[in-house]
Amino acid sequence: MDWSTADIPGQQGRIALITGGTGGIGLETARVLAARGARTVLACRDVERGRAAAAGLGADADVVRLDLASLDSVRRAAAEVRRRYGRLDVLVNNAGVMFPPHRHTEDGFEAHFGVNHLGHFVLTVLLLDLMRQVPGSRIVTVTSLAHRVARGGFDAGGARSGDGRRSLAAYGRSKLANLMFSRELQRRLADEGAATVSVAAHPGLSATGLWHGDAPAPLRPVSRVALRFLARPPARAAEPVLRAATDHRVPGGTYLGPGRLFETRGAPVPARSARSSRNARAQLRLWELSEELTGVRHERPSGGDRRDRPPRVPRSPG
Repeated sequence: MDWSTADIPGQQGRIALITGGTGGIGLETARVLAARGARTVLACRDVERGRAAAAGLGADADVVRLDLASLDSVRRAAAEVRRRYGRLDVLVNNAGVMFPPHRHTEDGFEAHFGVNHLGHFVLTVLLLDLMRQVPGSRIVTVTSLAHRVARGGFDAGGARSGDGRRSLAAYGRSKLANLMFSRELQRRLADEGAATVSVAAHPGLSATGLWHGDAPAPLRPVSRVALRFLARPPARAAEPVLRAATDHRVPGGTYLGPGRLFETRGAPVPARSARSSRNARAQLRLWELSEELTGVRHERPSGGDRRDRPPRVPRSPG
């Protein structure tokens, strides 16, 4: 089904938290949601830049300091959100790094995996209580076509040391983790009968600040050509994220992306993902590893423990 931002219903009364909302896809997502009436919360590392972005969104926009490279900062941000708001309708896990010059997070994790996956894992788990009972609430995790280049499983050693800290492979592994996390989260939400659903989305190829300056030398000529001929401006690249956040016809567990030209153009539709991202046992192992590494555990409100039984694989696109 064709979809555009004109199909987004009014968002009055809804509260949406967007990580990395000061630029690129995050800011465009916040801009559209705010224009439809949502109260938008920009979770960002640079508070002054966040305030400037929020000022452009209108009176109903807030800022929370969040540094995904520090689990202490993530915990403080979650506590602040819980203090300020009694509920969340939308959580968009959008912020990320690609080929960062630094090698590790504050907690000693490889930068891609620590920021793109573990930081969002902790934030999401700590905010679930604000969403579980909210009708129509949605958690959107932004992944990438680069998840297809990832190889191998996840383990504690790799999470800390990495395997090419500025490489496309390291970035791809973090984006594979994002997609696997989104699907395991959906299974858990469905098992506990939560009102919340989890959806993943990728923007195709977007000309955002992630590409500027830090790409490994062998990738720079390729990235320049790709950005020139295939990349979309952030406003268009944000469409899969916006559909995931607002279209209640999109069920939990779906993975959305542009529908044409190798998933770089067109309206957002259910996308195809790598076989490795659909391995339910691997998704469960990644979740358990994430709990072990961060010390943050998903507490089910009721019912048993899924560890003693094979995970159920949902029938979902992609």
